[in-house]
Amino acid sequence: MKKTRCGFVATVGRPNAGKSSLLNWLVGEKITMVSHKANATRKRANVIVMHEEDQIVFVDTPGIHETEKLINQFMLEEALKAIGDCDLILYLAPVTDKVEYYKSFLEKNKKNTPHILLLTKTDFVTKGELLAKIEEYQAFDEYYKALLTVSIKKGAKQNLLLDEIVKYLPSSPPLFDTEIITTTHLREIYKEFIRESVFDNISDEIPYEADVVVEKVEEKPHIDVIKAKIVVEKQSQKGMIIGKNGEAIKRIGLHARKKIEKLTEKKVYLELFVVVKKGWSKNKKSLKEMGYNFD
Repeated sequence: MKKTRCGFVATVGRPNAGKSSLLNWLVGEKITMVSHKANATRKRANVIVMHEEDQIVFVDTPGIHETEKLINQFMLEEALKAIGDCDLILYLAPVTDKVEYYKSFLEKNKKNTPHILLLTKTDFVTKGELLAKIEEYQAFDEYYKALLTVSIKKGAKQNLLLDEIVKYLPSSPPLFDTEIITTTHLREIYKEFIRESVFDNISDEIPYEADVVVEKVEEKPHIDVIKAKIVVEKQSQKGMIIGKNGEAIKRIGLHARKKIEKLTEKKVYLELFVVVKKGWSKNKKSLKEMGYNFD
């Protein structure tokens, strides 16, 4: 009888490397937040993929970056914890990136956890440019277990990547129910979908000082009622999120509701309101109240 494998795989890379998009693609369902704006992911989240009899627990992480902002320090801590706690690291490097980002990751991988180097967004370059980038990374082949490329948009097959990942996981029965695709509570997913809708519908200056708190989820037979507040730091930001005649917040609510309904396959009534909490992203106590728990 074939031994099953199971383990934790941290997906890491700089902001906007495509980690959340990759995980949604691997699991075949949208459960993690995706945005073209950097630093969208703020917390670790488990995404569970069954590959035949083997179970891979991917840990989605915030992008690795250096900054003095308190919220960003929390995000960096989240990424570094995942690197230290997992069985394998999947390091995502957009093919247009400089190799220096990868060198920085090697320095941060203090435990020398084995890793696979995955070149992403390969549809943005020519075949010649891709080969040249692969050659650059081959100078580091003593560090990585494998070097792979992926382009989600070009309809790549998941099996090649999953086959390679499973090789480096410990022999173990599944650690989680084989029917679930995430250990993240639905409330947290709802929060992320609402936050993603803020990112996608409001100008660049607001999202990084905005967050969401889901205050109530009531599951009724034919509809789920969700009440949530969008927290911002300035009164002017509140005005922008609400918009003229409430148009902006209606748009945010509509987009978020559609994402939630697609996941739950059930009608949703979503009530949103906006509150101002000055300096919340720079205050440790406020961050903890919002669910960002520092050690």
